[in-house]
Amino acid sequence: MNNNMNFIKPNKLSPGDTVAIVSPSWGGPSKFPWVYEKGIQNLENLGLKIKEYPTARASAEFLYANPKARAEDLNNAFADKKIKAIIATIGGDDSIRILPFLDGSIAQKNPKILMGYSDTCILTTFYNCLGLVTFNGPAVMAGFAQMNNFPDQYRQHIKDLLFIKNPNYLYKPFPFYAEGYPKWDKKEDADKIKEKKPADGWHWLQGRGVNQGELFGGCIEAMEFMKGTRFWPKEEFWDRKVFFLETSEEKPSCTQIKYILRNYGAQGIFDKINALLFGRARDYSDEEKMLLDKTILKIVKDEFGNENLTIVSNMNFGHTDPQIILPLGVRAELNCEKKDFRLVESPFQ
Repeated sequence: MNNNMNFIKPNKLSPGDTVAIVSPSWGGPSKFPWVYEKGIQNLENLGLKIKEYPTARASAEFLYANPKARAEDLNNAFADKKIKAIIATIGGDDSIRILPFLDGSIAQKNPKILMGYSDTCILTTFYNCLGLVTFNGPAVMAGFAQMNNFPDQYRQHIKDLLFIKNPNYLYKPFPFYAEGYPKWDKKEDADKIKEKKPADGWHWLQGRGVNQGELFGGCIEAMEFMKGTRFWPKEEFWDRKVFFLETSEEKPSCTQIKYILRNYGAQGIFDKINALLFGRARDYSDEEKMLLDKTILKIVKDEFGNENLTIVSNMNFGHTDPQIILPLGVRAELNCEKKDFRLVESPFQ
């Protein structure tokens, strides 16, 4: 794993480019093909061509039994010169088992957009630690399938982050959010989202001035799978990072979050990073969100003494929709006075 590296950047997307679709964890398309097909349709509506790799529609049972096959799809997609991006169908809980079979050198020689969230953060972390820019963002079935229910602002966000080489991009909160989707067993609900709720903005918990660092992070529960393995970032990797974490639909309690954050504190990570960002916690009540904010401050500020670390919570990434795209390895800036969050370099070559 590398530190202070010049990250290897992919090319931006252009209309007509081909995107690889893979299922690196759970075989969601085999269970709910109508949801998957809505996502594919919306990707095509963005002007993209689709190449489904063997795992894309493979059964959940086959994928669980064959982690090597899932890794082979990623290796082959990176090796294919015609592929410009790789997008996961959905998350899951099993990407960790494919890491020993991944050939990172193939990706380093053939950089391209790799995007997903939730359990896919294990893969975006793996490749980011090898020096590649990767993308925490929507999956085919969870994000793209429901895109027509989001404001036009979100479609523009997709284009701005994936199709434009922009060296200075200002993120903006969305006016509403939704916590998940109706049950997918009804085809008529394939592209639906749950009730839209008014968003109360991002919570700037502490921090002063302007802070910059390279984005890194993912799903707080999935990243637990990596701790203690040879794939976990080395100590020096954390220097000056803007570290982001989000919670899954399994709704970990504030007590669980407390324990996990204590582990990061014990690793000395809060002393090294330049900012800590939390996504909006899915299915938390307003009272639970307040408790989460207090828990974050209690651990980071009170227990580990990081009273000057910039901390922002309730942000638009993770398991609520619509979610922003965060490119790992790209420098971001937080202005605590203006309450601005932006990229200050392009993710692309």
